[in-house]
Amino acid sequence: MRVEHGQLAIETPGAGLTDITAQAASWLAATRLVAGTLTLFCRHTSAGLLISENADPAVRRDLLRWLGRIAPEGDHYEHDCEGPDDMPAHIKAMLTGSALTVPFAGGRMLLGTWQAIYLAEHRARNHRREIAVTAMGA
Repeated sequence: MRVEHGQLAIETPGAGLTDITAQAASWLAATRLVAGTLTLFCRHTSAGLLISENADPAVRRDLLRWLGRIAPEGDHYEHDCEGPDDMPAHIKAMLTGSALTVPFAGGRMLLGTWQAIYLAEHRARNHRREIAVTAMGA
């Protein structure tokens, strides 16, 4: 059993979903581990991680609209230190989650045919996000 730690730096263009599957796969391949689990952890409170469909962009648009309805921007939040998208971003990050675990075998993640890993940026402006990655296996 071996454990490898690293970090992915992801530049986001602002609110939306950024596919980070290729970056995660590349990092995993560099570890030369064959089978085990890959954990990804978003080190931020206004962004999150999720696995979703990668074929139809309408899925991502629908998800973003749903999140916008659940946590709309506005002046009705007490916490608004960084603007009207501040507290809604924290709520959306809580809903999308901060960590994922993906099994791998043959040196490749065992994602389904239509699955991809997305960084969900919940702030309106662009950010540089850090994703801690840990692979455990042989």
